[in-house]
Amino acid sequence: MVVTLLVAIVLPLVMPHEFSPGRGYAVAAIEAILLVAMLVTDPGRIDARSAKVRAVRIAMIVVLVLGAAWATGALINDILDGGSNTNSAGKLLFAGGLVFAYIAIAFAFLYWELDSGGPGRRAHVVVAHPDFAFPQHTSPDLAPPGWRPVFLDYLYLGLTNSIAFSSTDVMPLTHWAKLAMAVQSLASLAVLGLVIASAVNVLG
Repeated sequence: MVVTLLVAIVLPLVMPHEFSPGRGYAVAAIEAILLVAMLVTDPGRIDARSAKVRAVRIAMIVVLVLGAAWATGALINDILDGGSNTNSAGKLLFAGGLVFAYIAIAFAFLYWELDSGGPGRRAHVVVAHPDFAFPQHTSPDLAPPGWRPVFLDYLYLGLTNSIAFSSTDVMPLTHWAKLAMAVQSLASLAVLGLVIASAVNVLG
């Protein structure tokens, strides 16, 4: 989880400056501060059942989601207006790849934090009615007793939902989960669709 957060901190710094508020430094600085606060308040597995710890995690996720939304809007605007950041195949694919990764990571953290009350609750309570049904939930014989999803499971969910534009092996069960996955699918579809169409046009 920490490694993925470090990648998310670096993304605003390496993408075009217009794709992130404050030329990327502001967002990266806020995310770095929140990461340190998260590690200080919960130095273990980031699964403490504490209102303070959860507030820090939610603040981090808000910054990630807003940053991904800004980057997505800026990329789409740059492509449609023929801006300098996407006027060549190399720049276009580079910027599109970074924004795609930003979307997948932001939503992975969103799912990780909001599913079944967050990692703190999941670590200490067997949730009878989760927000996401993983294969291990529907077929308990596939996992050891007491299995619980960890961050990697949600990162996989965020990545596959961005690529397939729909759920693959994980089923959203609640309204917020379905809405979040729908928003992510639409954002990814807009980014990939415009990037691929523009790249074909530029290369052609």
